[in-house]
Amino acid sequence: MSVPTRHESEVEALDLPGRRLQWLVNNGGIAAAHCSVCRILVAPGDKVSPAHSHPNGEEVIYIMSGSGRVLVAGEVAPVSAGSVVLFPKGAIHMLHNTSAVEMEVVCFFAPPTGLDNYVTHEGVDFPD
Repeated sequence: MSVPTRHESEVEALDLPGRRLQWLVNNGGIAAAHCSVCRILVAPGDKVSPAHSHPNGEEVIYIMSGSGRVLVAGEVAPVSAGSVVLFPKGAIHMLHNTSAVEMEVVCFFAPPTGLDNYVTHEGVDFPD
């Protein structure tokens, strides 16, 4: 049995509104039964949009670089490199890179998910 490994350079990147996304675990990456993981890159000033939720599971994000803010269920909090954020099941959320550098984020989902499990909320945005 070989060790399941994959480098991010081997995984297709998707250009989505406000981010570049790579599924590292599941959906083209390593197959896993109980979770999925993606990596996103958010350019300075960009927002991961539209706001969305995951009705079938939780998401945890880990900020690798950059800083900004998150909107979770109507509340806003600052984030920076080293921050971990939980998006509870069904909670509407967004991420905004307010820094001058690209934000790199690793997103963990349980149970496994894909873009088909995103429910968008077009009218939701950060308060002014």
